[in-house]
Amino acid sequence: MFMIVNLLIVLVLLLSYSLHTFQKLESIMIDHNMKQTASHDPDPHIVVIAIDDRSISELGMFPWDRSIYASLLAIINEPDFEPKAIAFDIVFADPSNEDSDHIFAEALASYSNIILPAVGITTGDVFRTTAVSREQYLQAYAISYAYDLFSQHTENAHINRVVSHDGVIRQAWLKLQAPDGKVIPSLAYKAVEMTGADLSRYDNWTDRKKTSDELAKNTMTIDYNLVTDDFLTISFVDVLYGEIPPETFQDAIVFIGVTAAGLSGESGQDSGPTPLERDSKLVYVHANIANQLLEGTAIIFAPNWLEVLLIIAAAIIFAWLPWRFKNQYTFIVAVLAIVSLYALQYWLFKQYNYQLGVVYLIGAILIVYIFNVSLKSYKEQQQKNFVTRQFGRYISPHLVKSIVDQGIDIQLGGISKRITILFLDIRGFTSLSEKLSPAEVVDILNTKFTMITNTALQFNGTIDKFIGDAAMILFNAPLDVEEHERMAVLTAYHIQQNMKPIREQLLEKYGVEVAIGIGIHTGNVVIGNIGSYLRMDYTAIGDSVNIASRIESGTTAGQILVSEDIYEATSHYFDYSKGEAKLFKGKSHPIQIYELLAPKQIQKNDETES
Repeated sequence: MFMIVNLLIVLVLLLSYSLHTFQKLESIMIDHNMKQTASHDPDPHIVVIAIDDRSISELGMFPWDRSIYASLLAIINEPDFEPKAIAFDIVFADPSNEDSDHIFAEALASYSNIILPAVGITTGDVFRTTAVSREQYLQAYAISYAYDLFSQHTENAHINRVVSHDGVIRQAWLKLQAPDGKVIPSLAYKAVEMTGADLSRYDNWTDRKKTSDELAKNTMTIDYNLVTDDFLTISFVDVLYGEIPPETFQDAIVFIGVTAAGLSGESGQDSGPTPLERDSKLVYVHANIANQLLEGTAIIFAPNWLEVLLIIAAAIIFAWLPWRFKNQYTFIVAVLAIVSLYALQYWLFKQYNYQLGVVYLIGAILIVYIFNVSLKSYKEQQQKNFVTRQFGRYISPHLVKSIVDQGIDIQLGGISKRITILFLDIRGFTSLSEKLSPAEVVDILNTKFTMITNTALQFNGTIDKFIGDAAMILFNAPLDVEEHERMAVLTAYHIQQNMKPIREQLLEKYGVEVAIGIGIHTGNVVIGNIGSYLRMDYTAIGDSVNIASRIESGTTAGQILVSEDIYEATSHYFDYSKGEAKLFKGKSHPIQIYELLAPKQIQKNDETES
């Protein structure tokens, strides 16, 4: 069942990947990489002439008389120092003062290095949507050029911005297509092209992966390396007043745009958030794109098939790991995997501008790992509860803990195993019960069995059952116990020793004397959950159990008898009487038995130390 759930998790992750459900997180990851790896080292040929607050203060309310721009062009186009390109990020869409417009038009006609912006109308009148295709440039429904008196004398380039789902400007359409089929480059692309730079790499560039709402041919993710303060920015009035050396503009790309706050009219949409800044004037977005094109860089996205393959691989690995290793180890592996993936994608971006999307990959690790660890923990808790219910009352607590902690598989259906069986019985119990009340008999049994239980658990015995005044104790089941024969004999010896104060106590309290006879044998038995669907117990059956019972039946009060197998396994630890052969009821051959006398000295030392 859990395999089906894991498969469903992977399918949901892949569906989310294909639908870009966590596109915002992917974008945040790219933004973070850009911010951390930004060089802040602009191309020295990029200059921004800012229509800033000081310029507004000195030249008056914007928009200005257009003859001012004619004066500006004359200053920055000084012979021998003229720029390669002068790109206006100002929309001159409508006519103004006729004389001023003609002065500005004459200035534009005098120079060949000027670019005026155009705006592509990319949404339809009815549905307000934009149709895009990877095989085609962005198709504009119409193009709004600068006032025809101006645009006929200049180069034209579009200033359409690509806004992502969260409003951040991350991409640029390097080119779009007018209704008449004419391909119009972006302002930055045209400006760099006019410098003679090789832009062949970008001619057919389209981002491999969707990172904004739409992708069209020649859509490029902007490799932001610069913030506003990184660029050489000159106040419009400083240029107009001749306070800037003419060599500042020699062979430069000059962007002229609005940086003052709250302007309207010809300034158009003048700001927006970028990965590096909360609010950047759009003239600096154009400058960032131009800087990227001059450097020849591009952000390369890992192919979808690679990321899908990594998601599937991660899901398989972290569905398998929790079931193979302990949770504390797999948790460390999961954390290291996530940290390593983050570090890897960051290193790839920093070194190669290669963006490996790890959001869904990390999601696969987290979701699959948490599900499988939770399921495993639930099953382990069930197993722990089962083991505790099954064995908690009749095997030692540390054995129960070992079963749970080590995940030991206990086969409860019945297995053949060599174990040691200890039977004990109260001698004279029948006559004892005739002299005492039922409550007194129960008190004696509880006192005796409490001591027997504690002693058996001390030596890793398993209390199989209490039968009236008798008890059956197993060693080497359900867990393996080293020297289980020795542990059984030690248990028997200490039970008899512990019976001395109990016997005196009961004699003083009730005026009766009780004693125990113990028989021990080792051999192969069938052990496991045995019974019916209504009542089932963990116990042992087989001839070895019968032999142990028969040996116990031949004991006298306070006596411990063991079989020849026990004697051979423990004779170097204990002193025994000379063995004798006895024929027990139900047996066709006599059984060699030995009486335990006392532990040998080495054993006594061991006990003292313990």
